[in-house]
Amino acid sequence: MNKYEQNLDKNKANFVPLTPLSFLERAKDIYPNYEALIYEDKKFTWKEIYKRCIKFASALEKIGIGEGDTVSVMAFNTPEIFEAHYSVPMTGAILNTINTRLDAKTVAYIIDHSEAKVLIVDRQLHSVIEKALTQTKIKPIIIDVQDDYADQSLLKKIGEKEYEEFLKTGDENYVWKRPKDEWQAISLSYTSGTTGNPKGVVYHHRGSYLMSTGSAVAWNMPNRLNFLTIVPMFHCNGWGYPWTVPMLNGKTICLRAIDIKKIFELIEKHKITHFGGAPIVLNMITGASESERKKLNHKVYVLTAGAPPPSIIFKKMEALGFEVMHVYGLTETYGHILQCAWNDEWNSYDEDKKNEIKARQGVRYPNTEDTMVMDPETMKPVPKDGKTIGEIMIRGNIVMKGYFKDKEATDKAMSHGWFHSGDLAVTNPDGYIKIKDRSKDIIISGGENISSIEIENTLAKHPSVSIAAVVAKPDEKWGEVPCAFIEKVKDKEVTEKELISYCKETLAGFKVPKKIEFCELPKTSTGKIQKFELRKLAKELN
Repeated sequence: MNKYEQNLDKNKANFVPLTPLSFLERAKDIYPNYEALIYEDKKFTWKEIYKRCIKFASALEKIGIGEGDTVSVMAFNTPEIFEAHYSVPMTGAILNTINTRLDAKTVAYIIDHSEAKVLIVDRQLHSVIEKALTQTKIKPIIIDVQDDYADQSLLKKIGEKEYEEFLKTGDENYVWKRPKDEWQAISLSYTSGTTGNPKGVVYHHRGSYLMSTGSAVAWNMPNRLNFLTIVPMFHCNGWGYPWTVPMLNGKTICLRAIDIKKIFELIEKHKITHFGGAPIVLNMITGASESERKKLNHKVYVLTAGAPPPSIIFKKMEALGFEVMHVYGLTETYGHILQCAWNDEWNSYDEDKKNEIKARQGVRYPNTEDTMVMDPETMKPVPKDGKTIGEIMIRGNIVMKGYFKDKEATDKAMSHGWFHSGDLAVTNPDGYIKIKDRSKDIIISGGENISSIEIENTLAKHPSVSIAAVVAKPDEKWGEVPCAFIEKVKDKEVTEKELISYCKETLAGFKVPKKIEFCELPKTSTGKIQKFELRKLAKELN
């Protein structure tokens, strides 16, 4: 036996399973009277938040919730969903946050598949829930969230219990349960399910802890920051920030719904320093009218993830006073695992060149053991030439436990010792990764592979284009041809002919869209363009 393994065993004194729940306890112990959470006129200190989470956990246990049980939450970015990130796993149960924009059929599937014993739901969503419950085999206990700041005309009581009343039934002296093992599940998130039922992605305590700490390091997040919750907390647990921010004694300001005017107001009122958002949110910010905007009096740091952003968005955001860092990740990786880390040598480049660099997905996070662009057939790294396309592969502690109740899908996604992302990319000579497309979004025209992202980036540079999305349109001669869907900038006109001519200036002929449609693009709640809907539309176009 290795001499360093002799009489040097794990014990309770030298080994404690990692869990992000400890961040809240620490904040309560050190900064009990500091403001922790703000929502409209509601303000809570760390002491108050901790007490509320403890009592809610106790109340859950009193109705039989414990290790291995699922507690679902379908709510907007309000204090209740923030608290659930602590109170639910404090019992040993698993937190399942549900997308607020899902239809009743999908919600019903998630309730049944997750075997939810409790569903905490904002009353504004009860019409969907009522329909869902008529389709479920499982009938969870419903706990209503009564939000006095929501549109009261939309609110309807459905649950047997109300959140605040239920909380009062808990014991403030309850001793919360640490995980017995870091590998123990902490949360369950469902993918978008664009090609069938959504998959349940299971996170563990270790991964959530590492994502929280790694994010703070990668983004240079300081203590006492002011964080605005634009990213829905149902999406990868709000990219992990309900756990990260308490670690830093940061202040969390809740935003119930995306409202650009309100975002600027909250930035000013609470001196917001950080927020995350999909490129679509950044697009909405830069496209805001003068009446919606407020001049920034301090630097605001922004993390953007989701669809690869066009380089022009960085220029527009910087002009307003925002500093944007691009990151990349998936539901299956707890959120972001690549960042476009900046090198000082790039400061001398011209503005356009710098913005092109910022649009790259970048290099691995401190919490990511390994990422590589590989040929999925040979499982060998592609050359670092910025040209050869492969698939982004990931491994490490921030890869999910697996897909819930789906061993076949788990094994397939993690074959050959790597998680297969499905995203196609190149590796540049400096080691920075740049996505070319999702594997399903590549357009194959006359035997040529065309990146939809390349065309989208070109279109986005036109002054009249707000958002561009490109998909394959069936074609008798070429098999597929590019088809673009455009949202125009307010009060700016442009024609299909003009945009096609614009593309011809910089793109090879076979990459130029053969059809351009102007419409409002279908989006997910996190701002991602629903290309599967656009593909359906493209098939119907002449």
